[in-house]
Amino acid sequence: MASCSESAIDYKGGKVFLRRGGSGQTLLFLHGAGGIPAWLPWLDRLSDRFDVIAPDHPTFGQSDEPGWVEKVDDLAYFYLDFIKEHGLENVHLVGQSLGGWIALELAVRSTQNLASLTLVGTAGIRIKGEPAADLFIMDDEELARALFKSDALAEQMLALEPTEEQQDIIIKNKVATARLAWQPRLFNPALRKWLHRIDLPTHVIWGDSDRIIPPCYAGEFGKLIAGATVTMVEDCGHLPNIEQTDAFIDAVTGFCERHAA
Repeated sequence: MASCSESAIDYKGGKVFLRRGGSGQTLLFLHGAGGIPAWLPWLDRLSDRFDVIAPDHPTFGQSDEPGWVEKVDDLAYFYLDFIKEHGLENVHLVGQSLGGWIALELAVRSTQNLASLTLVGTAGIRIKGEPAADLFIMDDEELARALFKSDALAEQMLALEPTEEQQDIIIKNKVATARLAWQPRLFNPALRKWLHRIDLPTHVIWGDSDRIIPPCYAGEFGKLIAGATVTMVEDCGHLPNIEQTDAFIDAVTGFCERHAA
């Protein structure tokens, strides 16, 4: 595996934890509600072609819990500041689930310094009659079986025994997600009307058997964002980066490289 550096930056009086590896054009990955427990194999494979930056959002993972994070909008503004303050240019922004929602809130405000936007099983809007799953009422088994199409992967997830430190982070991530997405559940009623402002190449990637956010949302984002490309990943639930890694890597790298600066 390629080397990965870990560091923490100061922002508004708190620490934000970062993982970074690889070289090339910058790819900023914004994680979903479950966070990023480590530098995982799919991140490593992306780092073969890109300079991959994978932060723990403020309030998640190993980052601090600052009082200024109240809404998803706050994290969008944080990442706009992060990109500017670190002098990042032509960034490929990739957001998954909750991270995709953050990416959308960022992109409707400014696409300066971005080369492309990739959305993976993204939250942020609602289709009438097709709500996202209610993560807040699921127990661990229900959630694991909803995340994957493969029962074997769900069983593997359920068989893991987190350490006390890992369990603390799991709880921390759940609390942070509830703070940001409890009401209304996993969407911003005002976001849909501003998606037309996204003026850069956009790729929507979705598992065809996603039971967290229904696959019909892929087509909806494809219609709402001008010129967006939609890729459906076969035999896959909510986490194509884990369940269908090869297809995920091919989809992300192919699109980003076609739109390299």
